[in-house]
Amino acid sequence: MPEWAFGMNCAVTVVDTECRIIYMNERSRQTFAKRGGGDLIGHNIMDYHNDRSKEIIRRLLNEGGSNAYTIWKDGVKKMIYQTIWHKEDGSLGGLVELSMIIPEEMPHYVRS
Repeated sequence: MPEWAFGMNCAVTVVDTECRIIYMNERSRQTFAKRGGGDLIGHNIMDYHNDRSKEIIRRLLNEGGSNAYTIWKDGVKKMIYQTIWHKEDGSLGGLVELSMIIPEEMPHYVRS
């Protein structure tokens, strides 16, 4: 992963096709540390998700595409964006999850 991703103000967690965590930026490590983890490189992301979420992850890895939603957790609103990523040779690399704190109310613009 590029060095700039490590210090981003959102959590970046990357897993391979076997759902093993292969990259966590600083914000991701801080998020998991609050849940008793921290540096979870090599761990299976499925161990940290419920059955509904596991099914979504499996679907994304099998069919491609992306999944986006918002949550309210620990007094903050977050947007979660999950999408597949590909290796340089074009083969499926796995899944990346971005988690960012967003304002409770935020503007929405329609542009043409």
